[in-house]
Amino acid sequence: MNFPVLAITLDLDDTLWPFAPIGARLDQVLHDWMRAHSPATAAMYPVEAMRELRVRTWADNPQLHHDLSELRRLSLREALERSGASLDLLEPAFDAFYAARNQVEFYPDALAALRRIAARVPVAALSNGNADLARIGIGELFAFQLGAREHGAAKPDPGIFHAACARLGVAHAQVMHVGDHAEMDVAGAIRAGLRGCWINRESHPWTHTGLQPDLQFDTLTGLADWLDANATVHPH
Repeated sequence: MNFPVLAITLDLDDTLWPFAPIGARLDQVLHDWMRAHSPATAAMYPVEAMRELRVRTWADNPQLHHDLSELRRLSLREALERSGASLDLLEPAFDAFYAARNQVEFYPDALAALRRIAARVPVAALSNGNADLARIGIGELFAFQLGAREHGAAKPDPGIFHAACARLGVAHAQVMHVGDHAEMDVAGAIRAGLRGCWINRESHPWTHTGLQPDLQFDTLTGLADWLDANATVHPH
């Protein structure tokens, strides 16, 4: 299949690196931080209790689902307040969380493939999460990063895809969004008028009747190879 791709928008979590190991480590990092700085909070909220508080905070605040940082702050604030700790600890606790959140381990293929893709077309990061490309050390490979928090709505809302296309200065149909999530990334992008590329590392079945990914690969290397073979020459 050959069609012009003049720019790419790229999901981050579970596309460039797996999120599950980060999530598991975050719970422990925060607990260790509380044990050192607010033992009463750590005692009242061991790892499992803090996880339950985080789930409840998510359920109680649907208006903030596009802002994972604010949701995390809300759960930390409640834990500190209920355990009688000073709210002066809120931002330092968040900082400890955020430093650990940006310690990622790339999929084996991802970084080399990303470098190849970024050398070929402009790449914009388009994420519902709160990763920081500069902290992770790959900011120079991206034209920009647009998060759900900054935009005010999360994928698959078409507005976030359209905002990225506008910033790239490329027509919707010539931008390909690349990600792991069948609904939020691929179907969302296609409904918004973009091309959709599914990075399906674990061979999940496609279940969206009436929609098909424009491209599907089990690694990001597959996309880099496709771009090399179907290059549209243009300045950027």
